[in-house]
Amino acid sequence: MPNMRATRNEMPVQEPDVRNKNFKEVALGYTEEQAIDEAQRCLNCKNKPCVTGCPVQIDIPSFIAEVAKGDFAAAYKIITQSSSLPAVCGRVCPQENQCEGKCVRGIKGEAVAIGRLERFVADWHNAQPETAVEKPVSNGHKAAIIGSGPSGLACAGDLIKKGYDVTVFEALHVAGGVLSYGIPEFRLPKSIVQKEIEGLKALGVKVETNTVVGRTVSIDELMKEEGFESVFIGSGAGLPRFMKIPGENLSGVYSANEFLTRINLMKAYKEDSSTPVQHGKKAVIVGGGNVAMDAARCAKRLGADVTIVYRRTETELPARAEEVEHAKEEGIVFRFLTNPVEIKSTENGWVKSVVCQEMELSEPDASGRAKPVPKEGAFVEIEADCVIMSIGTSPNPLIKATTEGLDTQKWGGIIADEDGLTSKEGVYAGGDAVTGAATVILAMGAGKKAAAAMDAYMQNK
Repeated sequence: MPNMRATRNEMPVQEPDVRNKNFKEVALGYTEEQAIDEAQRCLNCKNKPCVTGCPVQIDIPSFIAEVAKGDFAAAYKIITQSSSLPAVCGRVCPQENQCEGKCVRGIKGEAVAIGRLERFVADWHNAQPETAVEKPVSNGHKAAIIGSGPSGLACAGDLIKKGYDVTVFEALHVAGGVLSYGIPEFRLPKSIVQKEIEGLKALGVKVETNTVVGRTVSIDELMKEEGFESVFIGSGAGLPRFMKIPGENLSGVYSANEFLTRINLMKAYKEDSSTPVQHGKKAVIVGGGNVAMDAARCAKRLGADVTIVYRRTETELPARAEEVEHAKEEGIVFRFLTNPVEIKSTENGWVKSVVCQEMELSEPDASGRAKPVPKEGAFVEIEADCVIMSIGTSPNPLIKATTEGLDTQKWGGIIADEDGLTSKEGVYAGGDAVTGAATVILAMGAGKKAAAAMDAYMQNK
């Protein structure tokens, strides 16, 4: 009989006043006893509603049933039939809006903690002694992946298992894309990202870092000169947007991408780091998404008093509820219905303060959220020596500019159908490069769809 307790097992975490001073992982993970107890809350529904909410279609009831029996190896085998990055997804996926949002147990209580169980299984597997991996038999076809973020890794993982010769091209010196440069250590330890990538390498995936496609080599050259029959573009959306307000060029103003890259990839928070980053005393973060929460929590760990300004109310915040809750617990201040209009300067050209217009909500806009409009004559000035802009990103135009016959949207996103096929034969795309900034798991789902379509294309060819 299932465990019919209405509440889930709480995730052990570092205390707020301890964790906001270090970059160690906040959530500590389930014990074996907690995992088994939580798994026993699953009803093992025959119609599997949770699976319909999973972009990569993990057989969730089956893996949880194995956890409930204590067979963690079998659970891992089930998960990895669909997901190449289980330790990552168990940490950063918005399960509350996806698999857990469909869980029947959530109707009269709390949903089964599917994400926490996936994390537990992946961490258990990674803690076991390494065993030799049997590489798939080669089918003689070559595929190239541009970008080693979640969509590229998911695509590479599915293709290598089908026997393709897969090479991933990464612009930076470390693989992982946004998983390495964008998400902080306290949410996603980089050792876990590299462990997942090493698992793909063990299967035969080749990773070429320091390769800027569009500069080092073009897509046309990959296909015409290097023999790649199909290419997947998973280069993400790393070009930051700004508000175009006075003062954005002052010293002390960062895009969230730059700020997080310096901290996460270059380890600028460490005393012996050779990469500088500002340890501000008062930081203002503009935006309300997960990236804004990450930037705010990093600035807090560097010693700043941190304020997040967001032009709508808390109800409209796009960030995960868990991330907002953690930010509040760590002492970060939220100012809602507040929108920057000017950044003021000190005499030597550094940030002094942020002038904000107070807002009020009107009718919903195209996004379906209530539209913020200025409250006439209502302004507030917030003291700051550091401002971090986190108002969205767009794809880098380099690939479009150097690839013949590749169509893009006006805002820069690559045009692709539901299977990832672009306007250029044999070239597929997915993730943030197509949709703009979204979630890790949606990017992975796009990479898996494209892998299936690329497989069909190359086999038919």
